[in-house]
Amino acid sequence: MSNAPYENTRAFALACDERDPLASFRDKFHLPKQASGDAYLYFVGHSLGLQPRTARGYVEQELKDWEMLAVEGHFKGKNPWMPYHEYLTDQLATIVGGQPGEVVAMNTLTVNLHLMMVSFYRPTPERHKILIEGTAFPSDKYAVASQAAFHGYDAAESVIQLDPRAGEDTIRAEDIEELLEREGGSIALIMLGGVNYLTGQAFDMARITELGHRHGCTVGFDLAHAAGNLILNLHDWDVDFAVWCSYKYLNGGPGCVGGAFVHGRHAESDLPRFAGWWGQDKQTRFAMPSGFTATPGAEGWQLSNPPILPLASLRASLEIFEAAGLAQLRKKSESLTGYLAFLLQETVGEHITLITPADKAQRGAQLSFRVKRDGASVYERISASGVLCDWREPDVIRVAPIPLYTSFEDVHQFVSLFGKAVKAR
Repeated sequence: MSNAPYENTRAFALACDERDPLASFRDKFHLPKQASGDAYLYFVGHSLGLQPRTARGYVEQELKDWEMLAVEGHFKGKNPWMPYHEYLTDQLATIVGGQPGEVVAMNTLTVNLHLMMVSFYRPTPERHKILIEGTAFPSDKYAVASQAAFHGYDAAESVIQLDPRAGEDTIRAEDIEELLEREGGSIALIMLGGVNYLTGQAFDMARITELGHRHGCTVGFDLAHAAGNLILNLHDWDVDFAVWCSYKYLNGGPGCVGGAFVHGRHAESDLPRFAGWWGQDKQTRFAMPSGFTATPGAEGWQLSNPPILPLASLRASLEIFEAAGLAQLRKKSESLTGYLAFLLQETVGEHITLITPADKAQRGAQLSFRVKRDGASVYERISASGVLCDWREPDVIRVAPIPLYTSFEDVHQFVSLFGKAVKAR
């Protein structure tokens, strides 16, 4: 892919696709089809990733073992179910930048967030506050508020919402630093999204973790919009914990098993936790001891044996990630979003306001923009023209060109259709 200035022509987009070393990966996914049989322009992988073509075979293998072996599939299947979640560990660890013992596939995102806060949100009268973005996804806001209330604190006082300055859409790094300097001594937990779901802003997680620890705060992240999107180094950044879902950028399928990271510093800690039998030390799990002894590392936070069919579909996707390589994916992602931003500015710049940072280091694959007038009707028109993207009230459209399966021609075609929709108002 060229580093030369972008051009607003289909020929330029096609040339980029011809030079794209990841172009063939598009064929590894099923593209959703319109009634006409034509493929949609799919820009909503930040909500649900596409199905890998290999996912069906992975799932059907486990259905076959269930059919033929029943309970013996736990031990005698082609991929025995007993350790099945462990087949995904190394690949997940690579994606989030953790060590294998720090990562586990389990539960769903908000369940994992609550389990982590049971252990890592330990409020005291002097230090009981939780820091979160004001535009965090509602589930995260509900979770932290309920945790504060569970411990007997008024969420209105204990939950600090980090908001942009008046007239701005994203949060300045210096404002995070200033807030921590001012209130860090009262903050028990920093719980931010790695990438904000609404604006697409990617936070400097390494810097935030360093600042949080300097002020005695525990630091965790919701990586729903970061895992499989950004280059992450959770272990090296010294993040205490993180959680994520696997149905967005990780293409695991609707409602797929989520994941959690717990830094190795806490591997054998005496942190309180909610316990379940699958977190029991593997050496004694089936001896059914009356007392709980956690498996060291992130696996010690498991509650129940994992669902095999969703893990199978996720496994199919993770093998594609491994083949593509995170560095290559990130490089293409930066090119795609750069091209999208360029075309939007060239074509409809006076009709929209981009709210995702222009700096590629502060964003992932998603660009969000406000439509200045009649945004809902514009969204309806582009949807009717064969585009799948995302609308958020009152005026935001979110678009995500996913490097595994979005082409430069897709981006060019999207902006062309969007321009026609805007001008049809």
